[in-house]
Amino acid sequence: MGAAPCPGAAPEPGSADPDTPVLRVRGLCVRFRTGGGRHVEAVTGAEFALAVGECLVLVGESGCGKSVLASALLGLLPGNAETAGSALLPDGLDLLAADEETLARTVRGRRVALVPQSPAAHLTPVRTVRSHLEETVRELTRSRRPRAAAEAAAARAAFPASHLDHHPHQLSGGLAQRAATALALIGDAPLLLADEPTTGLDRDLVERTADELRAHTRESGRALLMITHDLAAARRIADTVAVMYAGRIVELAPAETFFGEPGPRHPYARGLLDALPERAFTPIPGSPPELGDLPPGCAFAPRCALADATCRTVRPPLTEGVACHRA
Repeated sequence: MGAAPCPGAAPEPGSADPDTPVLRVRGLCVRFRTGGGRHVEAVTGAEFALAVGECLVLVGESGCGKSVLASALLGLLPGNAETAGSALLPDGLDLLAADEETLARTVRGRRVALVPQSPAAHLTPVRTVRSHLEETVRELTRSRRPRAAAEAAAARAAFPASHLDHHPHQLSGGLAQRAATALALIGDAPLLLADEPTTGLDRDLVERTADELRAHTRESGRALLMITHDLAAARRIADTVAVMYAGRIVELAPAETFFGEPGPRHPYARGLLDALPERAFTPIPGSPPELGDLPPGCAFAPRCALADATCRTVRPPLTEGVACHRA
């Protein structure tokens, strides 16, 4: 972490209360230093708040910065990353400013849990799934029955009991994903970050996983930030939808408005829905821009049929939930 690439709000002290968001992100920016003194702007000016019991789903094409945003919240960025802005927990702890010891001892798993995008990379090859789960139970809870608690966590994530004594290399991608979900649910952290938690699962398991995460959030008074390409899963679980494009949140809307009427306001968000088989089944033309070479105006302008000269030269701010000159 280093010098700030863009202005961000300073941390504010505070104490937890029911009206305080579980997470408040202000002006979050992440950029990566590259050779020749250049920078890649991976996330720019992200702002949102997560309330108790709320599921916020972050959607967008690959490479738009969704996973970088989640990694920034847990201090899991590589050494060439620079951050700015703030990400405040209810007691005022700023996740972007916290040191590694604080994050490792008091945040990860306890206050903020993670379902990683690549679960196999987070599982020790020489240990069984049961061993992973029981160790996590002992570390994060005071349970005197770690075996039973581990099996209960596996059941919540639809991980089959018959595979608990398997090693990671014996698991399919879908089973590894469910094992990672089970590990994330153990500590009952107030905030859960789920990065593509339904990858590799068939439709029935996608729905079961989405329902479990939704119940974990709603019934336990917790909050969920979920990253996904699966708009059907997003519709099943989301209270709020945030659409990300080229490192920026370009639309933030209630799920019922986004998936129903009047629908998305940003042309890119409308394009995502129109690409679904049950809708127009029309792909968005072109490709996302390189984050290291963004155009001066709206990053979506080269792919947008509505773009005009203003769109191509002036970057639109996020105003009333949408970043678009033509919305």
